[in-house]
Amino acid sequence: MRNTKASRTLGQALLAVSIAWMAATVHAQETRTMQPASTPQAQSGTLTARQQAIVPIAAFAAAGDIDQLKPALEQGLAAGLSVNEAKEVLVQLYAYAGFPRSLNALGALMQVLQARQQRGITDALGNLPSRAAPRGEALLAAGSANQTKLSGGPVKGALFDFAPAIDEYLKTHLFGDIFERDNLDWQSRELATVGMLSALAGAESQLQSHMRISMNVGLTEAQLRQVAAVLQERGAGINAQRARDALGRHLATQQRP
Repeated sequence: MRNTKASRTLGQALLAVSIAWMAATVHAQETRTMQPASTPQAQSGTLTARQQAIVPIAAFAAAGDIDQLKPALEQGLAAGLSVNEAKEVLVQLYAYAGFPRSLNALGALMQVLQARQQRGITDALGNLPSRAAPRGEALLAAGSANQTKLSGGPVKGALFDFAPAIDEYLKTHLFGDIFERDNLDWQSRELATVGMLSALAGAESQLQSHMRISMNVGLTEAQLRQVAAVLQERGAGINAQRARDALGRHLATQQRP
């Protein structure tokens, strides 16, 4: 009898523990189910080392300053910029500073890579675009959609009515052919653009526009101020001032009623 009673008591205790464990497991599963699949991290207030490296590369390439560009490329590759990402920045340059500066900058990248290989450094090649850019009317449509998304609305104006060809070239070549290449993200492309435009006297209006576009793609005011700081640190004081002024003008437009 005692053994039977003891066994029954032990069995009841084990059952209670089992039920409690199952209840806890179900609760934990329900809790996980109610949580979002992934909680987005708070947006960083600082640029990564890789992002910072893009800025002087773009600025010195746009200025045609090969002596400054080569060490900037060295630092960019050391900071994690892949070979194909560096190429993308320098190919994009043609849309802002012309083919001669773009070709010269790509030649400098080739020399830097050769020198690094001779020193036994193997740089990550990186990704190629995942898809080919569309052609014809599809390219114009894709470029128009990219331009609208980046700018926050359709881009129109008397200038484009006056010279429709430049409107088409912007949509097809810049926002189509270039921005459809997805092996460099749009934030990186905007950092490159801001760097390039900061090097070009007389492009203040375009620089201000790209401060707005940079914020449209998720870059913060603090990060854009860091762009100017990076340029200042690299000895490009005029570029830094242009960037600060352009950001200030853009922020002032946001504060108007």
